[in-house]
Amino acid sequence: MQQHPSDVARLLDLINAEYDAARRGLSGTALGVSQHQFITAKMERMELLHQELRTHVGEQAMVLIAQTLDTSQTGESNESDINQQETQA
Repeated sequence: MQQHPSDVARLLDLINAEYDAARRGLSGTALGVSQHQFITAKMERMELLHQELRTHVGEQAMVLIAQTLDTSQTGESNESDINQQETQA
């Protein structure tokens, strides 16, 4: 499977942004149905991005996503982890 590191990094950035937006939606001013629709839309977008990421890295996609979201929570850079996973796939 051919890998495209720039595409992988771009997709992981987009997934992270969608996750952050959904998380912020939990504490936003919108309530009820509109809040639920917003979060659902973000999660559905993450699924589409996950599927696209799988075309680049296969089953390692979920590992990369988990690492990306975990490091975004701790504020650390995950670029070296991504590069390492890409060379292993």
